[in-house]
Amino acid sequence: MAELLLEILSEEIPARMQARAADDLKRLVAGALKDAGLAFSVAKAFATPRRLALVVDGIPERQPDVTDERKGPAVGAPDKAIEGFLGSVGLALDQCEKRDVKGKEFWFAVISRKGLATKDVLAEILPDVLAKLPWPKSMRWGAIEARWVRPIHSILVLFAGDVVNFTFAGMAAGNTTAGHRFLAPQAFTVRDAADYKAKLRAAKVILDSEERRERLLEDADRLAEAEGLRLRNDPALFEEVTGLVEWPVALMGRIDDAFMDLPAEVLTESMRAHQKYFALEMRDHKLAPRFVTIANMLTDDGGAAVVAGNERVLRARLSDARFFWDQDRKAKLESRVAKLAGITFHAKLGTVAEKVDRMESLAAELCEFIPGSDRDKARSAAHLAKADLTSGMVGEFPELQGIMGRYYALNDGEDADVAEAIAQHYAPRGPNDSCPTAPTAIAVALADKIDSLVGFFAVGEKPTGSRDPFALRRAALGVIRIITENGLRLPLYEVIRAAITPFRSQIRETFDSVAVRHDLIDFFEDRLKVQMREKGVRHDLIDAVFALGGEDDLVRLLTRVDALTALLGTDDGANLLTAYRRAANIVAIEEKKDKIAYDGAVDEKLLTEPQEKHLNEVLAREEKALAQTLKAEKYGDAMAALAHLRAPVDAFFDHVTVNCDDRALRANRLRLLSRIRAALNRVADFSKIEG
Repeated sequence: MAELLLEILSEEIPARMQARAADDLKRLVAGALKDAGLAFSVAKAFATPRRLALVVDGIPERQPDVTDERKGPAVGAPDKAIEGFLGSVGLALDQCEKRDVKGKEFWFAVISRKGLATKDVLAEILPDVLAKLPWPKSMRWGAIEARWVRPIHSILVLFAGDVVNFTFAGMAAGNTTAGHRFLAPQAFTVRDAADYKAKLRAAKVILDSEERRERLLEDADRLAEAEGLRLRNDPALFEEVTGLVEWPVALMGRIDDAFMDLPAEVLTESMRAHQKYFALEMRDHKLAPRFVTIANMLTDDGGAAVVAGNERVLRARLSDARFFWDQDRKAKLESRVAKLAGITFHAKLGTVAEKVDRMESLAAELCEFIPGSDRDKARSAAHLAKADLTSGMVGEFPELQGIMGRYYALNDGEDADVAEAIAQHYAPRGPNDSCPTAPTAIAVALADKIDSLVGFFAVGEKPTGSRDPFALRRAALGVIRIITENGLRLPLYEVIRAAITPFRSQIRETFDSVAVRHDLIDFFEDRLKVQMREKGVRHDLIDAVFALGGEDDLVRLLTRVDALTALLGTDDGANLLTAYRRAANIVAIEEKKDKIAYDGAVDEKLLTEPQEKHLNEVLAREEKALAQTLKAEKYGDAMAALAHLRAPVDAFFDHVTVNCDDRALRANRLRLLSRIRAALNRVADFSKIEG
């Protein structure tokens, strides 16, 4: 068994593309090896700003020999049929065999192929793999026809220590690479993967991205702790910076005190978005006048010049931010609302000003379902929610929309609840973002998302497959999280109907409002299923509750799923499910055979056996209890009522013959079984439960 080492050294690969490219390289090479009949024990891919690398170990040095048998025409078939067969297999007739197949003779070709040397196979498949690597964006350079994310400098390919000879993008594969662009740019030869990694480290390149990230964080933490500070947690920035350096060197800089009265978010966004600096905070979580930058260099002065240069750039950035901050506050937020008429929200859905009008109306209506909410506050917050889009600060830092609106609203003397709702109405922006919890913020956040969902569905811009350009899946998940995490008893169907109303006059093209409501409810159901599955809830239990239909109260729906999960986690629940299946299957089979539905009332006079009499009595009692508990939404009690059926159902099946000779008794017993099925299906569709 031998080892394959592959490295493509190029100009800088964008950080956001590195991890995916490494995974794609591993996937494509592994697939090509499998297709070539070459097994392997382990494969690991690596990415740095300038290189993609792959190590595959445990590959045999030759392909296995293979024998392929192909059945041809019958002996005595027309000559043309036999000639066509021989041409397809590349053999003469005397090289084929006659075999008996069910009493008739056929020609068979047995083709044996010797396995090729793996090195030769790799030389054939690797150029194709590299050409297929799916970059989000790629380029050509010079007269080269092949495409890559950036111009390639060298290709290193070794198998069992020998160079695999091929050419890609005008570059011949070899056994050399180079180290850090500035610290060790000289080329060096490599023997194998271990030698490659060791020599790269000596040449100031840490190949493994996990190791680079750990080193980066350790060095940054050490600098912060020396000042009595700590790094502000920012996993996405940690990941991005790891993809920008091959030899991370942490350095600490200072923020001028003159800028520390700017909003903290302005400072952090200036550092993060443009400069990739890490913010530091004091023990009380206030922003500290320090930052950490990660250099890709070692310098003779210990980084002093690098720090000074970064401080100078940050000073210029923050001077711009200071200008926007001072200028924006000269105009009230209210005065900016009119300018939203000049911003198109969507060609078919009008301007942002029109969206704001719809949000105001919907936010006020949503207050009916949000305890502690105030219609006037909700309207005011919705009215001002998008106004900061016309501010200079948001124009410079789009990530601060909403956040700057809060600062400007407070500066104007707006109510604190209104200001906070402006800041939070975009939340949650993703799965790791928190949901708004204040009533006014909840109303505006829901109004914003529901308005977008209704509008885009009305004009036919629904998500399809992986395509979701308007982030409607994220919006739906945001609505679901806000509702469920705040325990809101919100009737989605009614709310969607209210949200549709203003679109009838604003959208020029006609649309079916009923279809939009149904499509959106289905969309919410799909998103809720995804969310629940991610939390470990069984998909069949979700389907069992959703199958009841007509449920648009998400809190009630989830409570029902939780209660069903709890019931089936008990012995009574598991056995009851078995009994349900037996009863439902018997009834279904007999209904199909008799072409009649056994869903009528049970005739108590025809109940002859003690067990069927007892089952009928228990069913009558528990059906009443079930009706009361379901009405009161006490789903745990409803499941308990179902559990009481377990023993009498078991006794019925043990002692009563359903398909007896007496036709009247048989029909009555089938109606009794149908009654069991109907009782359980009031809580969930038990036929959807897998076990």
